Amino acid sequence: MSRTVVVTGATSGIGRAAVREFAGRGDRLVLAARAPETLDQVRAECIAAGAHAVAVPTDVAEPGAPAAVADAAVAEFGGIDVWAHTAAVMAYGRFEDTPEHVFEQVVRTDLLATAAVARAALGHFRASGGGTLILTGSVLGHITAPYMSGYVASKWGVQGLARVLQQETRETPGLHVCVVTPGSVDTPVYQRAANHLRRLGRPPLPVTTPERVARAIVDLADNPRREVSVGRVNAVMRFGFTVLPGVYDLLVGPLMRAAGLTDRTVEPHDGVVFAPDPASEQIHGGWRR
Repeated sequence: MSRTVVVTGATSGIGRAAVREFAGRGDRLVLAARAPETLDQVRAECIAAGAHAVAVPTDVAEPGAPAAVADAAVAEFGGIDVWAHTAAVMAYGRFEDTPEHVFEQVVRTDLLATAAVARAALGHFRASGGGTLILTGSVLGHITAPYMSGYVASKWGVQGLARVLQQETRETPGLHVCVVTPGSVDTPVYQRAANHLRRLGRPPLPVTTPERVARAIVDLADNPRREVSVGRVNAVMRFGFTVLPGVYDLLVGPLMRAAGLTDRTVEPHDGVVFAPDPASEQIHGGWRR
């Protein structure tokens, strides 16, 4: 039976891959992202796959935006069964070198907007008798890495928020809060990130595909669980961070500079932290070649 699925962050990376997975199953889709032109392209892909879809241009970091997405979903399809939230931005730079307004916007988009999405989704689910909220965390919500302070702080916040929501909803039949936790994924988020480090970032090996994360999201929609980790070395990194903190902190800086940054130098810029770049909105980032 087809469901109504909201995907926030639908035009790039994991979100766009998830849209394709849901569309292939015949689900009704509400697509939300910042770039209207790319959003129309994604909607056309859904229609070509035989799915019903509506595009709602949205910046989830704006006050009231997630609630407006929920209203659009109800107006178009009568309700929401699943909400997959994948929207996120990233910034590279030492904490003191990252402009305050950039750091705050990363937190606003990655954490506060996630809370706003959760508030809109759970309010609707409680009123309608149930539903599944799927939040996108990160292995960086369980460990830390230098030069990504805003993103790391936000993902730790998402992890904590999700646990609280799971505790508060555990006695509500039919209401589920899930987290998908990817490691390194082949998406354009690294090229699109703000950069005040002067070295282009990249996903450390091993790099998985956004399609694999998307399949995990769809599986959570089918079979809700507390958390699903996607990444072959996620457990190893979490073990080192927790059990051997001194060793971890000794190694993480050199490893980040060797494996998490390229040799390509870039001038400081704000990437897509404040505004979208439709030309760079793709599923893949080209990191697995």
